[in-house]
Amino acid sequence: MTTLIIGLIIFLGMHSISIVANDQRDALAAKLGPLGWRAVYSIVAIVGLYLIIRGYAAARLDPVVLYLPPVWTKHLVALLMLPVFVLLLAAYLPGKIKKALKHPLLVATKIWALSHLLANGMLAGVVLFGSFLAWADIDRISLKRRANRSTLSAPETKLNDVIAVVGGLGLYVVFALHLHRALFGVAPFG
Repeated sequence: MTTLIIGLIIFLGMHSISIVANDQRDALAAKLGPLGWRAVYSIVAIVGLYLIIRGYAAARLDPVVLYLPPVWTKHLVALLMLPVFVLLLAAYLPGKIKKALKHPLLVATKIWALSHLLANGMLAGVVLFGSFLAWADIDRISLKRRANRSTLSAPETKLNDVIAVVGGLGLYVVFALHLHRALFGVAPFG
């Protein structure tokens, strides 16, 4: 569990720099340059993600049960996850979805985390998904007080929403039927 917690601190900590120290983040990014900042940010985030994966996998070998979710919550997760991949793509494909939600990636993170909390009563799952849910809520609130920073994305077009929906649903199917089991050892449908 320690590895999972350290990974969460590193990963979410890196993603929280703008929340707690926006001016210092901007100064460091200016000093390192856009490419240098992205490199440092990516390396730290990858290390954190690696530790999260290793820590979660290890914690699953010796599970601590906090609650036993009813079987129907697995079906609810499958339903709630439908928009997650669409929103993931919509974050980088500006259109009406992005305009309406402003931060579709954070909405996707919140839905993903909440849905997995509903169906996962193990301590490691509650720590993992609860941390991401809390972080996404805090980040969403903090964005109201921060200046908008430009991010890499496609130009805004009407076609982007179609691509986000069709591509997102396609990713959902591939992930639900194949990748989730291969990556995490859990088959959402089966």
